[in-house]
Amino acid sequence: MRVLVLSDIHANLTALEAVLSDSGDVEAVWCLGDLVGYGPDPNEVIERVRGIPGLLCLIGNHDQAAMGIIPLSRFNHDAGAAAAWTTHTLKPENLAYLRSLPSKITFEDFTLAHGSPRQPVWEYILDLQTADVNFEAFTTDYCLIGHSHLPLIFLREEANGKAHLASVAWGEQMPLRPRMILNPGSVGQPRDMDPRAAYALLDLKDETWQPRRVEYDVAQVQERMLRAGLPERQAMRLLAGW
Repeated sequence: MRVLVLSDIHANLTALEAVLSDSGDVEAVWCLGDLVGYGPDPNEVIERVRGIPGLLCLIGNHDQAAMGIIPLSRFNHDAGAAAAWTTHTLKPENLAYLRSLPSKITFEDFTLAHGSPRQPVWEYILDLQTADVNFEAFTTDYCLIGHSHLPLIFLREEANGKAHLASVAWGEQMPLRPRMILNPGSVGQPRDMDPRAAYALLDLKDETWQPRRVEYDVAQVQERMLRAGLPERQAMRLLAGW
């Protein structure tokens, strides 16, 4: 089975459509959370995602903020302002869809979480120490995460060994080998100094992971954000990918 793995769309419909087009034919889509927040298209993104066949979808921290579960005081000023705008913009049926999403899913050899298997919605896995602790928090061979907006691959090849980082080779198929924590990066707001939308293709039959990037019309998204009255800083960061 060929799976499209994506995360952190953040209400950026243009980037999402570019990813869906670039990924080609897939049998399933696994979305690791944060459908909304920051971007100008929260309703359109939810409606596009929920209609995808073979979908597994998680809730993220910005999704919970839009629902009022996480207080806006936990976000910086711009993120909080975007979350408040999103709350007032979302249709009732799309808020209900966000409420229906789980925080963690296990599918065969894969654990799916937005932040981490230990704290599915909020914890970031950015360093080896945090990765080591989280390898103890799931029992499957692989864990897929988002949240940080950074494409990252952590490996631990021995039961009592230490985690280490593997390099991300864009467009190349990487063999999966137990145990791994894999982050595809962000579709709608990359933060690795590359503005292109990031995602990954997972081949369950061949047991490979292929990180991929695709360009999209950033200026069009920035224009919609500014027209909606969303924070200018959030619009400007899309251009440089930070």
